[in-house]
Amino acid sequence: MNEGRYGWQEDAACRGIEPEIFFPISDEEAGPAKAICGGCVAQQECLVFSFQNKERYGVWGGVTEKERIEMARRGVAQRMLEEALSVAG
Repeated sequence: MNEGRYGWQEDAACRGIEPEIFFPISDEEAGPAKAICGGCVAQQECLVFSFQNKERYGVWGGVTEKERIEMARRGVAQRMLEEALSVAG
């Protein structure tokens, strides 16, 4: 694994937790995953990762599939990606 690119995963609150919790059947069942993400130091990097990799399913950075679609529609996703690229150099 590329430490520079994916190092945030080492500190993620979800590390070691069963992945199924992050792939709820519905947004209404996403509460436990969102709670874990809410206290995570890697939340922002995780969300950016989901946009960079066009993750369609699951909770990433505390954001559900439907919420990411809405963020993309409003241009929030694009701004986050641009900011991440400018910080990365």
